[in-house]
Amino acid sequence: MKANNIFDVKGTEFPAGRHTRVLVGPGAPAEAEGFVLGHVTIYPGGSVPLHSHEQEEVYIILSGHGKMHIEGEIADVKPGDYVYITPNSNHLLENKSKENMIMMFCYAPKSIVDHWQEELEGKIK
Repeated sequence: MKANNIFDVKGTEFPAGRHTRVLVGPGAPAEAEGFVLGHVTIYPGGSVPLHSHEQEEVYIILSGHGKMHIEGEIADVKPGDYVYITPNSNHLLENKSKENMIMMFCYAPKSIVDHWQEELEGKIK
């Protein structure tokens, strides 16, 4: 057994105002057969921009407050909330607070989703 630490994972800074660490998945310290798990810090005013993908996903809000958008529905989210996102649903998470929002995500099946590269290339904001 090897215990890993979230903060030892370098992660990626994204233009929409967040830092994403893949904890379990391709290129991560651990790799599962069928899912990806990550830790995200969304800075004040930042977001996970509107996107969709074929994987089903769960966002778990650990700290901060914001707005979750799924297929045109909007809900306030706070620490302790979690949201299930069905495959191919357009979704967006915004940090509307003055503090960092910390969330975890888990999606399956395993892959690196296309929207990360699209955001880094400026194709989505």
